[in-house]
Amino acid sequence: MSDEKRSKINRLVSQWPRGAPAAASYLNTKGFSHDLLTQYKKSGWIRSFGRGAYILSGDRVEWPGAVYALQSQLGLNVHPGGKTALELKGYAHYLPSGNRTIFLYATQGLILPTWFKGERLGVEVSLTRTNLFPAAPDLGFSEVEEKEFSVRISAPERAAMEMLHLVPGTVGFDEALLIMENLATLRSETVQRLLQACRSIKVKRLFLAMAERHGHPWVSELDLSPFDLGRGKRMIVPGGRYDKKYRITVPIDRYEEAAG
Repeated sequence: MSDEKRSKINRLVSQWPRGAPAAASYLNTKGFSHDLLTQYKKSGWIRSFGRGAYILSGDRVEWPGAVYALQSQLGLNVHPGGKTALELKGYAHYLPSGNRTIFLYATQGLILPTWFKGERLGVEVSLTRTNLFPAAPDLGFSEVEEKEFSVRISAPERAAMEMLHLVPGTVGFDEALLIMENLATLRSETVQRLLQACRSIKVKRLFLAMAERHGHPWVSELDLSPFDLGRGKRMIVPGGRYDKKYRITVPIDRYEEAAG
């Protein structure tokens, strides 16, 4: 191997975040051609990670590293949100048994690369393409730090609303109500701005109703007058209890327990 090629592979290895794949298209923009990557693979420096991505030989890649590659290398507008973001911040303690599901949220129409597969990452992936906050696309985000990289995730305020967006289909009402009980320290100013930007009438009504039922102190700091809560009734579940204030029908037992 020439000194130039040795210097190039040394640079690649030294700058490669451990625990993350590298998209082939990203490496191409950094001066590593397809032929050169094929040589590195044959020499045992890297190995394929599905079609269109590589990992360092001997490295182990889990889902946070794969999301990092989506965000930082490919510039895709996708992030861990909902229940997953709440879990990462320590708010969701009701983890289901069995395979872990990672909840990702993305802009409408976004397509993930073929190498991003749940079975390859040891998780199930739930991807929700939504335009839930069109007026505030960059509001309500945080970071989670890994050893050599960070991933952009939803802050708890945004994550709670994203979670409720999937109730009662993908996320159960009772589970969401229990998780909402932990959110006593949300930032009222962030909640205010997100509720004003949120497009879902169901999410806004359900979020406010659950927060009030748990008696969270930040609720009293909100100005409800700018919120568009829509007209008419919303049935979250059939045959449940009707909340007159927020005009939603919800399960009876858990809801009344929280109210008591």
